[in-house]
Amino acid sequence: MKWKGKRQSSNIEDRRGRSGSSSGRGGFNPNLIVPLVRILFSKTGLIIVGLFLAFSLITSTNPLRFLGQFFVGDNNQSEASSPYKGNANENEMADFSATILASTEDVWNEILDNYREPTLVIFTGTVVSACGTASSATGPFYCPGDEKLYLDLSFFQDMERKLNASGDFAQAYVIAHEVGHHIQNIMGITNKVQSLMGKMSKTDYNKYSVRLELQADFFAGVWAFHSQKKTKMMEEGDLEEALNAAFAIGDDRLQKQSTGVVVPDSFTHGTSKQRVKWFKKGFATGDIEQGDTFNANPL
Repeated sequence: MKWKGKRQSSNIEDRRGRSGSSSGRGGFNPNLIVPLVRILFSKTGLIIVGLFLAFSLITSTNPLRFLGQFFVGDNNQSEASSPYKGNANENEMADFSATILASTEDVWNEILDNYREPTLVIFTGTVVSACGTASSATGPFYCPGDEKLYLDLSFFQDMERKLNASGDFAQAYVIAHEVGHHIQNIMGITNKVQSLMGKMSKTDYNKYSVRLELQADFFAGVWAFHSQKKTKMMEEGDLEEALNAAFAIGDDRLQKQSTGVVVPDSFTHGTSKQRVKWFKKGFATGDIEQGDTFNANPL
């Protein structure tokens, strides 16, 4: 891909090196209650209170602030820390991800009226989202609760080493697919599918989940069509990289690879053949009206 030197999105939240960590702010320790009461009602406590009052009169400073810092912790302390310094390859992948996100913004802002640009959160290890806590093992995901995409850059290495799905356009497909879920959220499709949960069997609900994922693949193809038309980023072999990635993460292939047994009723993302089909359709048409996977029969 010819992506270097192109615009990078500003909708990036870089949490590398601090994922899943707490804010570091202080909080009241209940174990201090008894000692605090004993001190305040002792002779020593009265002397301390007198000193604080004198200090307040002299400096016009609220002494309770210092008491609060001692017993509760400084909630105004600086949370600044040294900026995360990744290696050259990791930082290049971060720049690449920001560039692809920018490309999706350019495409979807033209296709959809009042498009809301999502934020891409780059993290390491674990991350906290509005959808809960997730680890790198979860893989890239989109959370409709905060309209953010979550990506541990190590997934790109896993694609190459574990799934045999290498290439920068394969990585671009992954980001575009998660943006596809954002499109579904904007269009109200996600809520409709989620509202069915609990109203049918798990097997039947899985079928809707498959159609949701295949539509996100279709939207990724639509992005690729318009992105290529606008920027000519794609080079020879790029389309094959995306199709190979779509094939590699089919439910049937992943199940056979991990357990040797394929269980269609447990599919939640679609078969390799289906995922390739719908990405190709999006890339061939560039028309979001052609992506109604929910009424397509057969898939």
